[in-house]
Amino acid sequence: MSYRNIVANQQYHFADLKTLMAKATPLRSGDELASVAARDATEHVAAQMTLADVPLKTFLNEVVIDYETDEITRLIIDEHDLAAFAPISHFTVGDFRNWLLGEDATAQSLKALASGLTPEMVAAVSKIMRNQDLIYVASKCEVVTQFRNTIGLKGHLSTRLQPNHPTDDVLGISASILDGLMYGNGDAVIGINPATDNLHNLSELLKLLDHVIQEYQIPTQSCVLTHISSGIQLAEKNVPIDLMFQSIAGTQLANEGFGISLDLLQEGYEATLALKRGTIGQNVMYFETGQGSALSSNAHHGVDQQTLETRAYAVARKYNPLLVNTVVGFIGPEYLFNGKQIIRAGLEDHFCGKLLGVPMGCDICYTNHADADQNDMDVLLTLFGAAGINFIMGIPGSDDVMLNYQTTSFHDALYLRQLLGLKPAPEFSAWLEQQGIFKQQNSQICWADHMPDQFSRLLMN
Repeated sequence: MSYRNIVANQQYHFADLKTLMAKATPLRSGDELASVAARDATEHVAAQMTLADVPLKTFLNEVVIDYETDEITRLIIDEHDLAAFAPISHFTVGDFRNWLLGEDATAQSLKALASGLTPEMVAAVSKIMRNQDLIYVASKCEVVTQFRNTIGLKGHLSTRLQPNHPTDDVLGISASILDGLMYGNGDAVIGINPATDNLHNLSELLKLLDHVIQEYQIPTQSCVLTHISSGIQLAEKNVPIDLMFQSIAGTQLANEGFGISLDLLQEGYEATLALKRGTIGQNVMYFETGQGSALSSNAHHGVDQQTLETRAYAVARKYNPLLVNTVVGFIGPEYLFNGKQIIRAGLEDHFCGKLLGVPMGCDICYTNHADADQNDMDVLLTLFGAAGINFIMGIPGSDDVMLNYQTTSFHDALYLRQLLGLKPAPEFSAWLEQQGIFKQQNSQICWADHMPDQFSRLLMN
């Protein structure tokens, strides 16, 4: 189906829904690279105006990637909940925006609606929203998950403690873990990106993390971010895997580039559930995504990168994850050129994920060749705090010495917690107080006079 509109005495024609959505997307370098972006600001506005008048039912009848050839499209269409969709089924995209910003869109009504929304509906409405709209609506959403603690509650902010090391040195990793815990980091997960991806090394890292968590009775979970096929092999050997990890994308072709399929993800999900390591919940999957991943493998089908990113959340949603992390600036300036584009993309991803019922966090990051700096990350960090993000990253000094990119540090989480009165996960917050690390009353953090003995002894060994 084609779409037309007249703006400033000029007629604009959009060949199909994916073209219309691409032209309506706020400018970013990845869409320019893919030759799908609007050619100028007027065409962009014309596309936004046209998209606002598209009925939401259209997204159930016109797909952006062929149903027969793409298993993600089949997942989206086949598992769509018509009953949940019914209350807004008469809306256009513009009506949906107005409803989201109104009083009827509450945490409860948004939760009930989530399974009735497709990624394309959510991506479409985000394209006609300002940044403040994305922040405000996302702040209404509450997506709560559990494994050994509770993540995503209102008034809380969790962190992934990321103790990466360029040689997977046990002492180096352990020092970073200790450093992070003393700053109150690690309640979302203590997660390592391994430098060496062989099964023996992965097993040793998992055993190290399990030992730390069990020895100090930390109410958190661990993850070593290896390919899911390796994770399945480790689970079969009964290696202590809390969370199964995998990077995912929004097209079948892109996921094939990652060496995965929906069937393989299901196998990994079931293998991790079978270990029964969660104490208060069984959300056992950790997914990472990022705008531009499909384009980077020439698997985008002419669809804009933000819509494809949102389709990845449909994949994540199927497996009831504990954490979904958009690594927003990691792929590089070819896809998000500068701080402005990174900030916009991060807010879009969080908004879209939360509307779909996905427990969204963000690696607020950039690469050294992007036109961005730590001040841009401070802005996005603060906006995410207002938007109610579930978790962020915590890395020593905000500089990942293994992956070689810039992100958020341990003290960045402290800044946001003090600024907005956000606390760690309740179980983790109680542990911090019991261990004598710190106690938080609203926005005030009360530090102990000295490092607790059980941890200071480690520095003497």
